[in-house]
Amino acid sequence: MTIQLPDFKGGFRAYEPRKEPFAATPGTPFTSRTVFSAAHVVADPFADSTPDSPAAVDWDATLAFRRHLWSHGLGVAEAMDTAQRGMGLDWAGAAELIRRSAAEAKSVGGLIACGVGTDQLTGPATLDEVRAAYEEQLALVEESGAQAILMASRALAAAATGPEDYLEVYGHLLRQATEPVILHWLGPMFDPALEGYWGSSDLDAATDTFLQVIAAHPDKVDGIKVSLLEAQREIDIRRRLPQGVRCYTGDDFNYPELIAGDDQGFSHALLGIFDPLGPLAAEAVRVLDTGDAKGFRELLDPTVELSRHLFQAPTRFYKTGVVFLAWLAGHQSHFTMVGCLQSARSLPHFARAYELADGLGLFPDPKLAEERMKNLLSLYGVTQ
Repeated sequence: MTIQLPDFKGGFRAYEPRKEPFAATPGTPFTSRTVFSAAHVVADPFADSTPDSPAAVDWDATLAFRRHLWSHGLGVAEAMDTAQRGMGLDWAGAAELIRRSAAEAKSVGGLIACGVGTDQLTGPATLDEVRAAYEEQLALVEESGAQAILMASRALAAAATGPEDYLEVYGHLLRQATEPVILHWLGPMFDPALEGYWGSSDLDAATDTFLQVIAAHPDKVDGIKVSLLEAQREIDIRRRLPQGVRCYTGDDFNYPELIAGDDQGFSHALLGIFDPLGPLAAEAVRVLDTGDAKGFRELLDPTVELSRHLFQAPTRFYKTGVVFLAWLAGHQSHFTMVGCLQSARSLPHFARAYELADGLGLFPDPKLAEERMKNLLSLYGVTQ
């Protein structure tokens, strides 16, 4: 039995769906790497929403997906850009998400870290206002009992006049943090408003400022998440980190080699692609825990084609593919997103994502995924 999938040339290609899923079972946390999956949110499909209305979230389905990730030993990176932070999920929604997810993590013993930003600011802001916004969110995350991830701020990028402003704002926040945080450098391919972060569009100069922040407060930085999609730059930064400061790869193009590492070190992981890859990624890391780097790469390398497809330019719309695959996998009953972002990718893009994910065995029920893919094709009026 085959399914006719639309290609990128206006035609169709026959695809024979996989019969059995990848065999992965829930397991304990990992021993060789700390691994977070940045998790998506499930929209309420019955809400009367528009692209610019406040997010309406299906809390039961959203928390159930986090329990799925925890059951496989993965940590959850909450209220990050994968959760559509700043692209449909406002600060009020993010705050509620943090409270609920942190409480759920505590109840099941799950690892969780939550994003701290400045998205409650709605217009141009001064550096003092940026700092105060960060402080408000940091306090909420710490009160929830979660680890804090200091995310890159659009407001800070707009207000800062040079590297010294980043040094001052981040230095103030790190001195104030009660526990070590993760610093997040999100590149402009994920958010164009972050162009020139750390005070320069020259990445070498920006890297120097970033590392200067860390060097001044190594006891307050658990690690860094680098999302620049440049493997060698991440490796270079990793090798310059102070002793005890971790690198969490955020490179959704090159993660297998970065996690595997080399004779000078390795990266831990905080990745959006580990949302759809959860069970398979967890199985690969458990293989790595045994010292079998070759087996790890044999499991994870084949997933890169799917990841590069989902994260292709415009990269910021990768969330659409992530939620699409969650729907096909049966983690939610619908393909609706906060901010109506389900329309952000094309039908041929969805068809290729289905084909690649199915080929990896990511769907627990391949027949359900096939039926839902056919329903989507029918909805678009594209059938053969």
